[in-house]
Amino acid sequence: MFWFTQGLCFLPLFLVVSSSSTFIVSYIVAVFRRDVDVIFPYISDTGANPPESCIFGLMTIISACAGTATIYARYKFVERLNEDLVNAKPLLNKCALWFGMTSCVGMCIVATFQETAVTYVHDFGALVFFISGVGYIILQTRISYFIYPLGSTASMCRARVAITIIAALAVFPTVICTFFVKQTQLHRHKEDKDYPFHVASAVCEWIVAFSFVCFFLTYLNDFQLFTLRVKTEYGERS
Repeated sequence: MFWFTQGLCFLPLFLVVSSSSTFIVSYIVAVFRRDVDVIFPYISDTGANPPESCIFGLMTIISACAGTATIYARYKFVERLNEDLVNAKPLLNKCALWFGMTSCVGMCIVATFQETAVTYVHDFGALVFFISGVGYIILQTRISYFIYPLGSTASMCRARVAITIIAALAVFPTVICTFFVKQTQLHRHKEDKDYPFHVASAVCEWIVAFSFVCFFLTYLNDFQLFTLRVKTEYGERS
C-alpha cells in the first residue's frame, strides 16, 4: 500500500499539489506571455488575462473544493478525538471550521471575479481568503496542542507554530501596503511612487499563500490515521 492511500492522506496531498500548481502554472504562463513582470507580480496579476485567467480560475475553484473537503475532514477528526480521550475545545474546533470554510469562499470569489474586471469584489475575496486563512491556521495550531500526542507529534506542532507565525506576520504588510498601491497596471517600474508598497505587499502575499500550502502539508501524517464513512438511513414515509 502506498503511503498516500492510507486513511485520508490523499486529501491534503491533493490540496497541496493543486494549490501549488495553481500559483506556479499561472505564473509561468503569464511570464511566458509577458503579461506580468518576472519579479514581484501579485498572485492575482498572473491570472488577470486569458488564457492564464482561465487556468487560474479553474484551478483555484478545484483547490477551494479540495480545501473544503480537507478542512471538514480535519474538523470531523478532531470531533471524534473529543469523543474519546482528549478535550480539544469543541467550540474552538467549530470556529476553525467556519474560518476555513470562509477562506474557501474567498478563494471562489477571487477565482470568479478577475482582478482587472471587478477589482473591488476581487480584492474583497482576497481579503476574506487571507484573513480567514490565517485565523484558521492559528486555531488549528492551538488545537494541535490540545490533541497531542494522539493527533499530532511534537515536531509537527512546532512546525505549525513556525508556519503560523510567518503567515501572521506577513499578512499585515500584505493587506496594509495594498491600500497605498494606487496604480493597477500589471507591469510596474521602480520609478513608480508606490513601487516599494507594491513590492512589500506582493512578496508578503506569496509568503502567506505558500505558508498555507506548507501548513496543509503538515496534515499528511494526521490524515493517515483516520477515514470518514457516509451512512445512509432510509426514512419511511408516515
